Amino acid sequence: MPLQNSYIPYRAYWSSPFCRWQGALSQINSVELLARAVNRFCDDRQVSTESFDGLVLGFTVPQRRSFYGAAWLAGLIGQPTITGTVVSQACATSARAIATGALEVESGMRECVLAATCDRTSNGPHIVYPNPNGIGGMGETEEWVWDNFNRDPLTKQAMLATAENVAKEAGITREEQDEVTLLRHEQYQEALADDRAFQRRYMLGLEIPKGKKKTELVDADEGVFPTTAEGLANLRPVNEGGTVTFGSQTYPADGNAGIVVCTKQRAAELAPGADATIRLLGFGDSRVKPAFMPMAPVPAAQSALDHAGVKLADVKVIKTHNPFAVNDVYFSRETGIPIERMNRFGSPLIFGHPQGPTGARVVVEMIEELVMAGGGIGLFTGCAAGDTAMAVVLEVS
Repeated sequence: MPLQNSYIPYRAYWSSPFCRWQGALSQINSVELLARAVNRFCDDRQVSTESFDGLVLGFTVPQRRSFYGAAWLAGLIGQPTITGTVVSQACATSARAIATGALEVESGMRECVLAATCDRTSNGPHIVYPNPNGIGGMGETEEWVWDNFNRDPLTKQAMLATAENVAKEAGITREEQDEVTLLRHEQYQEALADDRAFQRRYMLGLEIPKGKKKTELVDADEGVFPTTAEGLANLRPVNEGGTVTFGSQTYPADGNAGIVVCTKQRAAELAPGADATIRLLGFGDSRVKPAFMPMAPVPAAQSALDHAGVKLADVKVIKTHNPFAVNDVYFSRETGIPIERMNRFGSPLIFGHPQGPTGARVVVEMIEELVMAGGGIGLFTGCAAGDTAMAVVLEVS
C-alpha cells in the first residue's frame, strides 16, 4: 500500500558539491559542515529551522563528537529542543534516512522531519580496539574506511570483488562497462551546460575556512575525471585478469545532502505557490547472495514499486547509485530498461561517492528532472555493503 501523507516541499532539499578524497572538504568535521549547510539552506530558502520537529541524521564514517548524533546537529542549527535518530546503512543510508522520516510522518509522530546526511571519507578514523591477550598487550587496529571497503567480514571479499563476480556470472564485458562509463560522463556534461544550470537548481555552495580570517567558496563538484573512449580503453583492470578499471568504478568523496519530509499541509506551508507537489510513494530493500552486491538494486526496485503500487512501465525517471558500471549493465539487462534511459545528468559513478549523502543527492536530482519533464513517477535504487540495496519511489505532480 502506498504511503498516504509523506511529502517533500518543492525545493526543500539540497546537495553540497561532492569533493574528491583529500580534496576541499577533507579537513572539516562532516557533522559540523552539515550544520553549516543546514543553516545556509534555511537562509537561502527562507525556511526557519523552527519548522522541524524532528531530525534523522545519516552518516557512515564516525567523526569526533558524532556520538551525540542528531542532538548535536540540532544544537548547531539553533534548535536544541528537538532530536532524532542516527541512521548508518552503508550506501543505503540516505534512502533509510528518508524512509525513517517518512514513516515518522505517516505514523503521526512528527509533522516535519529533516533527513540530513553527511560523510567524510577523507581522513577516516584509525581505530585501536583493546586486546589484553594480544602480543605484549597490543590492541587490534582498523582503518575505518579502507579496511571496510576491502573486506566484508562475512564473505571476506572486497566490494570490488562483488562487481567482478557479477560481471563473470552475467557475462558483462570490459567493453560494456567502458561504454556505460563514457555515457554517464557525457550525461554529466549535460548537468554542466549553461553554466551548470541543472546543478544550480539544487546545489548548495559551502564556505570553507582557509586560515583564521579567510574562507573559500566550494560550489562545484571536485574530482570528476576527464573521460574518453581511448582513455578508458588504455586503463588496466584494478585486479589482474579482471574487468573493472579505475575508470569504471566510482571514487571516495566528501559532502552532504538533506531532504525535508513532512505532511501535505506542512509542505504547502513551507512551499506556498510551488510549481510542483512531491509525494513519497514507497520504499523497498533487498539482499542477494553473498558477494554479488551489484545485483541487489533489481529486487530492491521491485520491492519499492510493489510498496508504491506502481509498475516499472509507469516510471518516467530512473536513477541509480552505481559504484560500478557493472550495476547499470546488470540492471538494464534484468529490467529491459535501456542504459540511456537511466541517470540523465550523470550519477555517482562520475561525481563520486561519500556514502551517507550519495542517495539523497540522486533523489534530489530525480525530483528536479521530473519537474523539468512536467511531472511523473521516479525510481531511485542503489546497492549497499553486505550485498544489500534500497530503493525509493516518488511522484511529482
